[in-house]
Amino acid sequence: MAAPANRPKPVRRSKSVPMADTTLETLLSQLGNGIVDLGDKSIVSERPIHGTTLFVATCSVESRMGLFQAHVFQDLIHKGYIIALAQGNLRARTLYTRIHSSCVTSETLRGCDCDCVQQLEGALEVIAKKGNGILFYLMQEGRGVGYVAKARDRMLVQASSDRISTFQAYAAMGLKKDYRNYEDVAHVCHLLGLRKTGFVLLTNNPDKISAMSAAGLKVIRAEPLEFEPSPFNLAYLTSKAASGHILKRPSDQALKPALPPEPVVPFQPHALAEASRFIYAASYFLPVKPVDSEILISEAQFKAHQSDLERHMTGSMPLVKDCYLIRDHRFIVQLNRDRFARYREEHPDDPLVSLLTAPYWFRVHVYYDIVTGHEFVLLTYNKPKIYDLPILRLQSESLFNRFPLANMDNRDKFKRSVRHIVHYGVGAICLLYFDGRGAGFGAHATDRMLTERGGAHSSDEAYRKLGISYDSRDYDACFLLLRHHVPNARVQMIMNSPSSLVKKTEYAAALNKHGLEVEKWIFLDDHAIAD
Repeated sequence: MAAPANRPKPVRRSKSVPMADTTLETLLSQLGNGIVDLGDKSIVSERPIHGTTLFVATCSVESRMGLFQAHVFQDLIHKGYIIALAQGNLRARTLYTRIHSSCVTSETLRGCDCDCVQQLEGALEVIAKKGNGILFYLMQEGRGVGYVAKARDRMLVQASSDRISTFQAYAAMGLKKDYRNYEDVAHVCHLLGLRKTGFVLLTNNPDKISAMSAAGLKVIRAEPLEFEPSPFNLAYLTSKAASGHILKRPSDQALKPALPPEPVVPFQPHALAEASRFIYAASYFLPVKPVDSEILISEAQFKAHQSDLERHMTGSMPLVKDCYLIRDHRFIVQLNRDRFARYREEHPDDPLVSLLTAPYWFRVHVYYDIVTGHEFVLLTYNKPKIYDLPILRLQSESLFNRFPLANMDNRDKFKRSVRHIVHYGVGAICLLYFDGRGAGFGAHATDRMLTERGGAHSSDEAYRKLGISYDSRDYDACFLLLRHHVPNARVQMIMNSPSSLVKKTEYAAALNKHGLEVEKWIFLDDHAIAD
């Protein structure tokens, strides 16, 4: 009897074709061992994954503490980057290490309302001194809640005049005190072959010790990293000490917390009428470290302390280098930083000390973009009057520039921009988080790896291999947000150089689209300035 026509014919296997080995052991060997071979040239193409963590790139980072190797990873779920910044022998039995959460306000914007940048740089100094160590830099802003929630916390705390703590603010907003997750650190240790390494953890936070141990990592001991509080971070450090951090100095201080120059009024998040993709989420004051030891004082303050200032400008070791009048009846006092630091230790109760340690108060505005999922951060300095020509700056950021690099060019550009704005008296800075000219930090790190390892002769060639264009930053969004806070059509713009303006055709198009008429271009030179 014939087989039905629709019945499939049996597949006949050729005796010359072997059956595939589908045993788990063989399949896992084909999958790879999930270890990054840092010495192999194929590192420019191989991308091991372990757990949810993908290896992206490795490249060198020249810091003030010496040469480090940055091993860059990305979490495949929340998309955050992890930078393992290592120095010395990673195969050593013991590594000094820090698990550090990102803090854009202190590490990029020069904010002095926390101790995060001191913790970061202090840890790197210890690692360099010890010779073998690794710092895990995690994109976990605001104890893991992100900058939108962190900014709303700061807004609420400032609105209360520091009567509530950061932890109370989190609770009031329906948040836990800490959302950080350290599973990526364990994945990175696996990928780098550090599962059996012993770690000396540089931290004041007992929760990090528990988290590392829970992840199967061996913590030998913890060593604290504590720094002298200031009036601008005292309330923050006091609240951390109350929550269980091992901090002794906040309780020993006779300092009084410094309050913002104006009242802060909290508000509900709302969409912008002119572009509802942007949710205006928070606004608060950020105390920014003075630039080049230049302290800003009012005319009334100058008159009240004129004789003291003149006295400290004379003698063989003057504390004050210069004092001069700037726009809108304000004065700049330029300090001899080292001598003033000694004077402050010896005369902590001198009223002149509190006057000459004042920061620049910028207002931070934080937006969430529901289209891209990005956060946009703007700094504004005073409200422009109708006759003002506000100074505007788009400040591109690289995550690597959050570290204390030997080449401080990017930080210098930000400082010079702040200085121009403060001297003029009104302006704004929009922070462009987008590394690699908008392509992202992964692209930037891969570009550096390719050029260092011979995979590309230049960044332009690396970008072609990555398949990305020269510039993909969202200038249109930046200028839209700037116009929301700086309604003046006639402005001054800060740019790196005339050539950078020529290259950025999208930049010029966005200026025109939003009706901004540039009365003056301020081009930043190549000369670094003091911190």
